[in-house]
Amino acid sequence: MRDIRRGQDPQIAAIKAVIATISPDILVLTDFDYDHDGLALSAFAETTGLDYTHRFSRLPNAGQPSGFDIDGNGRTGDARDSLGYGRFTGDGGVAVLSRYPFNQDGFVDHTAMLWRDLPDAQLPMAEGRPFLSDEVLKVLPLSSTVHWNLPVVVPQGQLRLLVFAATPPVFDGPEDMNGHRARDELRLWENVLDGQMGAIPEAFVVVGNANLDPLAGDGDRAAMATFLRRQDLSDPHPGQPNADWGTDGPGQLRVSYVLPSSDWQVVGAGTFWPDADMSEADSLSDQWDAVGPHRLVWVDISR
Repeated sequence: MRDIRRGQDPQIAAIKAVIATISPDILVLTDFDYDHDGLALSAFAETTGLDYTHRFSRLPNAGQPSGFDIDGNGRTGDARDSLGYGRFTGDGGVAVLSRYPFNQDGFVDHTAMLWRDLPDAQLPMAEGRPFLSDEVLKVLPLSSTVHWNLPVVVPQGQLRLLVFAATPPVFDGPEDMNGHRARDELRLWENVLDGQMGAIPEAFVVVGNANLDPLAGDGDRAAMATFLRRQDLSDPHPGQPNADWGTDGPGQLRVSYVLPSSDWQVVGAGTFWPDADMSEADSLSDQWDAVGPHRLVWVDISR
């Protein structure tokens, strides 16, 4: 809150510059810490200079204490013992800013769904036995942050945002707990779109960080590739990486997605890389290193 209000933090300034350049009507922010009254989100929305009068966020699973030693290191209370990785409640949440109002009467929240209750859940195993105890499975949700079905009232009617931010499929042990969880976080949307969890949504956009690249990196790449081939989806960014962890990390990967349903017409789409998309004279070029590894992914749609 202090850094947002002061307006002197280089990362916040760079992120706002990217947002102002693209100026999206609806913006999904991942890794945005949650506070109960939404003060930080409101302050950030106001400092963008854009007409984001409609703001949405709810408590994520990230950072909520589970009371159990989930990672099996003999201690409780670590970040990896939370319902979703987090050093404090609300750490690394998700938020939506919009020029258009939300229809919260039609909001469907899958965030609290237990991992064990997902059809065909791929629960982690260790040495031929379940890695997670029955006690843990009684409280552990599938979603590491959130899974929202959030309707937005747009000029063309109603658009449903299927919003999520999955766990990275790394930072675990031979049980591959995060790899299995990331796969199942994507499978939740497969079940929703297949009608296994209620009415099949129409006029939707799957948007968020799947933390899976269909071609490279860790995790179930084949699952991501299969999801992108769904007939009810459009993939406006085939083969476009949208994150860069440099040569000391996994390099450039495609981990974030904006995937409209096939009943929308894709008018334009892109992944914003200022180094390539802006002139050297532009001030944003000097700020770019401060933004962080993730690039802004955008799609223009119509009906």
